[in-house]
Amino acid sequence: MADSVQGLFITFEGGEGAGKSTQIARLAEHLRAGGDNVLVTREPGGSPGAEAVRHVILSGAAEPFGPAMEALLFAAARNDHVEQVIRQALKAGQMVLCDRYIDSSRVYQGVTGDLDPALMRAIEQAAINGLMPDMTIILDLPAEIGLQRANARRGEVAADRFERETIDLQRKRRDAYLAIASAEPERCKVVDADRPPDEIALDIAALSDQLKASRGMNSQSIEVVK
Repeated sequence: MADSVQGLFITFEGGEGAGKSTQIARLAEHLRAGGDNVLVTREPGGSPGAEAVRHVILSGAAEPFGPAMEALLFAAARNDHVEQVIRQALKAGQMVLCDRYIDSSRVYQGVTGDLDPALMRAIEQAAINGLMPDMTIILDLPAEIGLQRANARRGEVAADRFERETIDLQRKRRDAYLAIASAEPERCKVVDADRPPDEIALDIAALSDQLKASRGMNSQSIEVVK
């Protein structure tokens, strides 16, 4: 990771309906029970500037301008989020859990948006300024099951920009996430998300405990960054 930080940065990735929000909440509970100070955040969003961009992206207002425009909007939101929230929390020793990060852009705009890999790398570097996750949990789920879950969760609420897309795109994104995990096995941990939530949570808690142990970290209470 860039900079001399004391906290750990864990991101959660996966397709629609993979259970990211549920598992982030469960991991936060586990870490807090051990005395850690935890910040839960999300992308797009997580800071005032980024939340404004989130509305534009998820509403579909940027979709007519193509994936390159979406990638730039995500990058702008991410940079604000990184510099205003994540980096400061890590410097203060917090455990930062983030719902989506760079891998979502790599998959959604890069792979299924067919953007040039060199362009995606340049945008990513500018957005994060070296701040890579210590660990990324990829919740893996067949696309059909994920969309069924997303539809059931949504109920009567209108689908957002990404929930409206086709099953073929969702399958392609699953494959792209698995390809990232294969290329970066030290950072990325694939977790089978087609299981009861309690089983998944136990596996993720074990992964986080292993990460902390590898960094020589002991659970401790740390002052929250406001």
